[in-house]
Amino acid sequence: MNKSPITIAIHAAIYTAFAGSAIAFAPTTFAADAENAIAKSVTQITPAKNVKKSTADEKITVTGSRLRRDSFTVATPLATMDNEAIEDTGLGSLAEILIDELPQISESSSNTNSQSNITATGLSTINLRNLGSQRTLTLIDGRRVVSNSHGSNAVSLSTIPTGMVKKVEVITGGASAAYGSDAIAGVVNIITQQDKEGFAFKARGGESVEGGAKEFTLDLNYGSEFAEGRGYVYLSSTYDKQYGLTYNDRKRAQIQESHSYDDERMCNTMLTEAEPRDGECMRDISQADWRSLSDSIPGGVFHEGSGGVGGFWYDGQTLRDDWVEEQHGIDTDQFVMLKTPDEGLNTAIKVDFELTDDITFYGQLQHSLNKSFNNKAPESEDESDLVITYDPATGEFGQIDMGRIKRSNPYVPAEIAAGGGSTIKWDRNFAEVGNIYTDNTRHTIRSWAGLQGTAFDGEWDWDVSVGYGKSTQEQIRGNEIDVIKASYALDAEYADDGVTIQCADDAARAAGCVPMNLFGEGSITTEAADYIRANPTIDTEVEQLTFTGYMAGDLFDMPAGPVATAFGFEFRRDSQEVKTGGGAVEGGISFNYVPQYSGEMDVAEIFGEAGIPLLRDVTGAKSLTADISARFADYSAKGVDLVASYRAGLVWEIVDGYAIRTNWARAQRAPSIDNLMSPPAGDYDSDYTDICLGATATSTDAGHDNCRKETSIANYIAQNGEFDVADNNYSPGVGNPDLFEETADTLTVGVTLAPSFVEGLRIAIDYYDIAIEDALSTYSNDNIMEYCYNSELAWDERGGSNSFCNDLKRDEDGGLIEVMQRDYNVDEISTSGIDLAIEYVHDFDDLGSIKFKSDWTHVLDWTKTVQSPSGPVTENYEGYYDNDIYDTQGSASLTWYKEDWRVRWSTKYKGPITVNQGDEEDWLEDMANNDENCAAGNAECVANPEALMLNEIGSYITHSLSVSYDISLSKGGDLRVFGGVNNIFDNQGDYSLGGRGHFYSGYGSSVGRFLYAGAEITF
Repeated sequence: MNKSPITIAIHAAIYTAFAGSAIAFAPTTFAADAENAIAKSVTQITPAKNVKKSTADEKITVTGSRLRRDSFTVATPLATMDNEAIEDTGLGSLAEILIDELPQISESSSNTNSQSNITATGLSTINLRNLGSQRTLTLIDGRRVVSNSHGSNAVSLSTIPTGMVKKVEVITGGASAAYGSDAIAGVVNIITQQDKEGFAFKARGGESVEGGAKEFTLDLNYGSEFAEGRGYVYLSSTYDKQYGLTYNDRKRAQIQESHSYDDERMCNTMLTEAEPRDGECMRDISQADWRSLSDSIPGGVFHEGSGGVGGFWYDGQTLRDDWVEEQHGIDTDQFVMLKTPDEGLNTAIKVDFELTDDITFYGQLQHSLNKSFNNKAPESEDESDLVITYDPATGEFGQIDMGRIKRSNPYVPAEIAAGGGSTIKWDRNFAEVGNIYTDNTRHTIRSWAGLQGTAFDGEWDWDVSVGYGKSTQEQIRGNEIDVIKASYALDAEYADDGVTIQCADDAARAAGCVPMNLFGEGSITTEAADYIRANPTIDTEVEQLTFTGYMAGDLFDMPAGPVATAFGFEFRRDSQEVKTGGGAVEGGISFNYVPQYSGEMDVAEIFGEAGIPLLRDVTGAKSLTADISARFADYSAKGVDLVASYRAGLVWEIVDGYAIRTNWARAQRAPSIDNLMSPPAGDYDSDYTDICLGATATSTDAGHDNCRKETSIANYIAQNGEFDVADNNYSPGVGNPDLFEETADTLTVGVTLAPSFVEGLRIAIDYYDIAIEDALSTYSNDNIMEYCYNSELAWDERGGSNSFCNDLKRDEDGGLIEVMQRDYNVDEISTSGIDLAIEYVHDFDDLGSIKFKSDWTHVLDWTKTVQSPSGPVTENYEGYYDNDIYDTQGSASLTWYKEDWRVRWSTKYKGPITVNQGDEEDWLEDMANNDENCAAGNAECVANPEALMLNEIGSYITHSLSVSYDISLSKGGDLRVFGGVNNIFDNQGDYSLGGRGHFYSGYGSSVGRFLYAGAEITF
């Protein structure tokens, strides 16, 4: 049966978006030769029925366009991974595979970096050009599909059956003219199987040589024609289980460290038992002396002295008064998961059926079930740890802590009570309640169905379809603490009988309050632990409904060929809802408050594109083709309104095998429902200072004139002389309904080389430049206060015209109790670079065939311009690991085919990088200050200052090997056995200060050398 354009690609960003692709494309005249060469080598191990050949006059649709073109004018993308390459990586995660193989792609959320993220645990997402997953559009068969996260439009790649994937194609650069919102950095298009027939069952397993990180995968696939070839059905199912990696699996993870740079001694320091406050210079100690312990021990610490020295503590059940945190504390890193376990079952079915000679029905249904479990440390609290409360009746937020223990509390030991004071400070690990855990269950349904056919004697294609998707997340956050109940339980007294200990609050006691004893390991009874335990839940639901239709065909002829065009419409409705339970609605629980809310957004769009052949087969131009496209989108969001995206490209094939192309595009990203509508979500930020601190009746510091206009602050100054009320660091995030779209201009210029004197070789070199205006970002809390109290904007009371003042809330004493964080369209982001792609195929006859492929990218610059009250400030992000932006990255692979053998060697490279930009800048400032002291002969001069340690990472290179062998079975069918080693030389990367397990998650190096093996049987 004839396969439809929609099953080959459907919607992607204009066929010459390849001009915007950093990996670029070669003209088809050469691409066809290369394809044939590859096909020749592949057929040695692939049954002939699986090799699909194109005829010279066949018109197809490629990723990046809806236009029909003959094979002469189609460009073939190099940024492609087919099913064979995916299998040979030996990895179970499609996101990991793309990150390893394509240097333009970096990780976003994964099971090695999302352990602490409430909404992202269990997701597997990617981003292009380090511009974020929110600016990378992921498609399936060219279709926009429902997101797996209520906070963004990101699609988790772990929700797609592996066997369903035929290949993955990547276009980088603006593609909103073809796809709409989010396609700023580019598009990742996952193309599903289209004509594969037969039954296949595959099993794969692997484990790190050092232990841990075990993986197991089962794939079951079946494809067949039916109804005498009028129909085609394909079913696929993948079960994947990753067992995770723990602290105990890696010796490096068990190293304690608490590093800082001392600007007085000008040396790198570590906390030690001997110097638990200020630390010792690392040059004077060994690694065995390093310490990084916590005072949150199971038995509790009471009346702790400054710097973690002095106070009472429990050594088991024994009370001692010689507390030293770096000697007696607990290593909380022991509870850290280096790689979160997860388990998934993905199934899918697709059907094509020819209703008539001109009309075909098509449909696809996918379902994914993903479960992840993250075990953490027991909750740690002290007397002043604040949590957020919420009153649904009034909509007011508040805060509460457990408070100090009264000296009169019956559980207080006499030695501690004799220490003086009416109340007792404390720190404690609530081990009796149990380890905190996050249990996530995600369901995803994606479906679409449509009709397609031809009109006007087969000269035009048409397509209409409807799509529906739904993603749900059910999360249980187990063994948290209900701080409200705990505060009642901690306020204990003797009953009237003088023996029974009870909760002092009558109402709490009537509601079942159980008194709690914090003194000593195991002192919290089972009944008390049950009373204070909270298991809050978060249920999210994301839905998407789409209607799409288009027509594509040749509008008229020009001397160089027909003008191909496509016109269409798309309507999309996105909605989401967040519900909480288990006490989470009212807050007062020991994790960040997550609000309940729902919202939806509609967009209606029209689009069009045209491919215009300007020249063909003339002197100096084998072909010259222009492409233009535009899309107009009308959003229901208040600030977005009508959005126009457009693109223009030019491809000049000078002679066979040599082409130049350029592409310019304007792309947009509309704010998400979460950006626009989210109610305040609890969070804290300790990295700011109230601008009004220190204000007096006559102080002249910046902003103090306006600070004194605050009634509460003025009253406090009148009574106390100086305003010195400390803030509580509460800084919730909230949506902003006034947001509008981000706008990006992207430019690419490139060349493709396919020299005839080296048959099978093609090279693509591209320069790219992406500039984003009005990027969504938040102001720092310091800037919010400065805009309110010390800027050209007029100060106003809360509720007035100054929105920044409206985001500040103070108590009756003037204390800052809330700084609201919301997104604004304030940043500018700019990045540029160069990409190089090389592919070479060669047939050695009896010695087999080889295929070499390499992708390389070099970032020239990556900057962000942020707004501040003093004007815009441009910061360089390129070359810093904390921004995950490497100067240079690359990958290469060499595959050898001979009869039933396939052997692949692959290499991944990441260049040197600086770990932390802020630490480097602080150290450089310290060095400059020391140089000034030395030049002036000051006593503060340090003659031989140390360089900042462990802030520079060397280049990172890994090598991997895979081998497979095909066996023909006597009763029909084939058996393929395969295996390999990833990271053969066990390169675990440089030591990471403060990193999870002291590994860099972007390297995946906590896994180390990984062995895998498997088998696949096909009939």
